[in-house]
Amino acid sequence: MDEVECIVIGAGVVGLACAAALARAGREVLVLEAQSAIGTQTSSRNSEVIHAGIYYEPGSLKAQLCLRGKQLLYRYVEERGIAHRRTGKLIVAADEEQIARLEAIRANAEASGVTDLQRISRDEARELEPQVACYAGMLSPSTGIVDSHSLMLSLQGDLENASGMVVLNTPVEGCAIEQGRFVVTTGGEAPMQVRSRILINSAGLAAPKVARAIDGLDAANLPEAHYAIGHYYRLSGPSPCNRLVYPLPEEGGLGIHLTLDLGGQARFGPDVRWIDGVDYSFDDARREEFITAIRSYLPDLDADRLAPDYTGIRPKLAGPGSGAQDFRIDGEAAHGVPGLVNLFGIESPGLTASLAIGDYVTGMLTN
Repeated sequence: MDEVECIVIGAGVVGLACAAALARAGREVLVLEAQSAIGTQTSSRNSEVIHAGIYYEPGSLKAQLCLRGKQLLYRYVEERGIAHRRTGKLIVAADEEQIARLEAIRANAEASGVTDLQRISRDEARELEPQVACYAGMLSPSTGIVDSHSLMLSLQGDLENASGMVVLNTPVEGCAIEQGRFVVTTGGEAPMQVRSRILINSAGLAAPKVARAIDGLDAANLPEAHYAIGHYYRLSGPSPCNRLVYPLPEEGGLGIHLTLDLGGQARFGPDVRWIDGVDYSFDDARREEFITAIRSYLPDLDADRLAPDYTGIRPKLAGPGSGAQDFRIDGEAAHGVPGLVNLFGIESPGLTASLAIGDYVTGMLTN
């Protein structure tokens, strides 16, 4: 049976960031990925936004790791020449009643350590983005976008340069704990068993299922999997805006917002629809609801230019009506198993926070 010091389950952006951080700390790391390529699920099916850390509860893991992750991510992509852009983001109040909520967002952001938000008037918002209609706005200069695939390839390169390895098409089917070591059993085309002293479960949508396959963990302390699918529409032709434009948040998400890709093309999404399993099918049935939501801040939208683009699924820790949930990063203190870290509910701002999560997990294991 092969043995390595560390196994990371999942080669999404967070799993790769954890693996690269562990490898930089001098550890021997093997990443097991169930799919045929890195980052094919949540890590690539999102808005590719570098978040400022505005919305999350002060003191929460999301708030702390987003703020730190933003700093690390901008530094990382600048040093390595990874495509990105500090677009800035405009958050808009659609009517006078929403202004109080806009102010509450600013207060929350400041309590979390975000110091660069700028309250702007309707006229100032119109001057920045002439096609946007609002009663007031909030400008976030440090919000941006990044090429998530290039980021993941770079992290994989960091890992491999430190003698680590990613193995694809290798789903984890079980894990025993024997004499202080994890014995991981995989399926796929080449089933194997591999032993390690450290195990990181960063399986994203499958993280609760993987945790239940680890012998000795109390199932009562493990979360159930909940899935929220979001749909994205692409706008043909020139973008109506130069910045990202967000309405106020809704239950389960940040509202149907306008984001840009690195080529400057606009897309809208995601909405929030609760589903029972992982299915990326695009359901165009709520197109009119999308159009109505977009026209609340872009009244002149030409709906004929909208085309279905893609969907993404967020790993949630609770279902509809449960309110916002924090990241859950369970180490030995949570489950009593030395060397094991389970990462649950790593949705947005997971991309932004990825490098900070990698450092956080490495620190947990070092300490």
